[in-house]
Amino acid sequence: MNDEQWRQAEYALSRMEVMKQGMNDPVTIEGESDELHCIGIGTDAAVFVHDRMPQYAYKLYAAEALPKKEAEISVYEALKGSSFFPVYYGAGNRYVVLSHERGITLYDCLLLGIPVPRQVVDDVEAARAFVREKGLNPRDIHLKNVLLQDGRGKVLDVSEYIQPGNDKRWEHLVWAYDNVYPLLEGEKISSWLLEAVKNGYYRFDPANGSLQDFAERIRRLFFGK
Repeated sequence: MNDEQWRQAEYALSRMEVMKQGMNDPVTIEGESDELHCIGIGTDAAVFVHDRMPQYAYKLYAAEALPKKEAEISVYEALKGSSFFPVYYGAGNRYVVLSHERGITLYDCLLLGIPVPRQVVDDVEAARAFVREKGLNPRDIHLKNVLLQDGRGKVLDVSEYIQPGNDKRWEHLVWAYDNVYPLLEGEKISSWLLEAVKNGYYRFDPANGSLQDFAERIRRLFFGK
């Protein structure tokens, strides 16, 4: 098999445009291709699969986010060989090519009431340790960036690993897994509730309250007073 078979999607991708909307808003997509199907949308890029090459995932960036594409390439090169992350195959002018990873995000697990095993948390912790060993900074790890795959965890989107600082997002999710999730495991959670929690988290200021206080507000949101 041609090692660069993925380049056959170049024309189809050239017909698509990804438009950035805001810091925390999902991108929008313009253009049309019968061969491409969008499987994911983030704040900087959209991910497509080509009908004839379903083994590849094409992450197509908005123009304003192209520096993140270059950062992602450098990170994937450093993480090469790790089973905790997708395989990096190459890149075009506006996109990177990764292995198309089957599975379901932790966000969708909550929507569908699919239990998340502790092994997933342990795998992400091991992935973060591996990232640090490579001199990088594992950050921006959240519910939509982790897949449940055959009972294990797979981490997606490494584009912020060259940035400094700890955004605490994963640490807070682990705290919620230990302290809040046992009350919800196996329950389907509506998208509006999850978005309300996310928006509340964005406004959460640790200087003016504890995670326990925030969790109590979330508990009242789910279960009432």
